[in-house]
Amino acid sequence: MAVTAGGTPVLILKEGTTRERGRSAQSNNIAAARAIADAVRSALGPRGMDKMLVDSLGDVTVTNDGVTILKEVDVDHPAAKMMVEVAKAQDQECGDGTTSAVVLAGDLLGRAEGLVEQEVHPTVIVNGYRLAAARATELMAKHAEKVSLDDQDILVKIAMTAMGSKAVSPHKAFLADIAYRAVKAVAEPREAGWSVDEDDIQVVKKAGGDATDTELVEGVVVDKERVHTGMPSRIEDARIALINAALEVKKTEVSAEIRIRDPAQMQAFLREEENLLKGYVDAIKATRANVVFCQKGIDDLAQHYLAKEGIYAVRRVKESDMKKLQKATGGRVATKIRELSAADLGHAKSVYEKKIGEDKMTFVTGCKNPRAVSIVLRGGTEHVVDEMERSLEDATSVIAVAVEDGRYVAGGGSIQMEVVRGLKDYAASVGGREQLAIEAFASALEILPRTLAENAGMDPIDTLIELRSAHQQGKKTVGVDVLGGKVGDMNPLGVFEPLRVPRQAIASATDAAVMILRIDDVIASKATKPEKGKGPTAEEPGEFD
Repeated sequence: MAVTAGGTPVLILKEGTTRERGRSAQSNNIAAARAIADAVRSALGPRGMDKMLVDSLGDVTVTNDGVTILKEVDVDHPAAKMMVEVAKAQDQECGDGTTSAVVLAGDLLGRAEGLVEQEVHPTVIVNGYRLAAARATELMAKHAEKVSLDDQDILVKIAMTAMGSKAVSPHKAFLADIAYRAVKAVAEPREAGWSVDEDDIQVVKKAGGDATDTELVEGVVVDKERVHTGMPSRIEDARIALINAALEVKKTEVSAEIRIRDPAQMQAFLREEENLLKGYVDAIKATRANVVFCQKGIDDLAQHYLAKEGIYAVRRVKESDMKKLQKATGGRVATKIRELSAADLGHAKSVYEKKIGEDKMTFVTGCKNPRAVSIVLRGGTEHVVDEMERSLEDATSVIAVAVEDGRYVAGGGSIQMEVVRGLKDYAASVGGREQLAIEAFASALEILPRTLAENAGMDPIDTLIELRSAHQQGKKTVGVDVLGGKVGDMNPLGVFEPLRVPRQAIASATDAAVMILRIDDVIASKATKPEKGKGPTAEEPGEFD
């Protein structure tokens, strides 16, 4: 780019840099963002379609989870990347509603573009959108109902609603019940309600069997088998040693050489190794531990001694599993075997080995602290199990969010239609040009029930007319009955969602739309190429090669 000063051109940006300004830049950004919204729009709702995503390595993912689709797709346009951030923010905050947030952001931008063409300044639109989002949040809170951890019926229905659009929907009642029991087991009381750490819910995937073979284990499942067949396969009243040290003879840190000239020396050397390993096992036995979970390796000889003492041992346990075992059993991880004491041991009712599919796994049940549970997921194929895992994460997330906030709303687009009605009244009270932006925001919210109707094969215009009429008559919980192919009351249908999901969708979508609308200048630098004869070559690789 160049400007002139006294007739002489002055170069500001380096050669190859592109610049787009004004209406053209806005239009381009909005088009890119809307393209992302259109890509996931057909995946919304129980009648939404799935996407098959194939990455550069040929790995296949089949899903209709908005955030998974957008994470897997390699997006290049900067405005489109902002839309991916919308999905990520929604997923981190709520675990569900990602598709809704992206579709809403796309429609907010589409309607803003119409206002810009009518000579409404983007700053006015931004101000109107912010006012509308704040008012929408207030209206949602006003229409929300209370829910507590013991309201199993409501919470299971919330989970079933989240899973209704997934491939596992035929088994949603069964899986929703598992999700509820898992969240209830790990929920911890706080001064202002409940707190749920979803990391306490471990999900172990095993292809094979049927979805109904999925089970909830009140304890920890370690995807490892015992190290020696001579060990007992089941231990009752387990006293568990958690060790982050190798039950092996240590290798020296530096290259070392041991020269033995006498066979007796060799025998003494081997005997010393044997005594060292036996000393490790004796130290464990002295604490009266009968189960060992080792984060590192266990030597063959040590395995033999452990089996001889009737101790159940597992090696190379993942650090994440060690943390879960520590929390569940009340044990402490020892980094030096000889300093292990009885006070460091964890406790569980039983530890046993069980074969699932082709693999053997270790189950630790009846733990001291029940706030750690595992779900063993089963499904026909790897792709099915992966999608089940995503669905179950959504289900546990929405139950956790509903329990933490203690509020839920009716789904099926009913809360959006109720907010639309409130916003239109609010717009008239604001007046000025912001009124146009608030009305545009209200109309954009109708994209969600409209898309639900479209994906279900219903007439979207007739559906919206019926919904507007019902809400005008004070029927606040009327939404799109997707499975019935008509408009209906969501309460008897049990279609509910946590208040946080639609609230966060509006917040994320508004932030993204506002950010994109405020951009009127896009300056893109050209990627620099190394000069000929410089930079990495085949003979001289770069430092990161």
